[in-house]
Amino acid sequence: QVQLVESGGGLVQAGGSLRLSCAASGRTFSVYAMGWFRQAPGKEREFVAAIVRSGGNTYNADSVKGRFTISSDNAKNTVSLQMNSLKPEDTAVYYCAATPGNWGTGENEYLYWGQGTQVTVSS
Repeated sequence: QVQLVESGGGLVQAGGSLRLSCAASGRTFSVYAMGWFRQAPGKEREFVAAIVRSGGNTYNADSVKGRFTISSDNAKNTVSLQMNSLKPEDTAVYYCAATPGNWGTGENEYLYWGQGTQVTVSS
């Protein structure tokens, strides 16, 4: 099992920045890729970004390209999401996810999930 705990959410004005962190514990050696998803009220959970732990390849949703950056510190078993130029439409609960398989954009491709952290962007 792998446990994931997110932190760093909060309230920010449009145009501002936030940095989310996700700490992994347990059988972290089994994790091949980690990702961030988000879910806005009344909407389905959507893919935001992913990173392959070995090699560091990253992938971003079109909606966040150029604004969000995913990174990982394998020694500390953490993954971060730096969010810049935030927009009100970025408001959502952000979830950290991990998979022993290849990365993907679908929820079903991730086995482990954190509890989520709220990000609210005011206009």
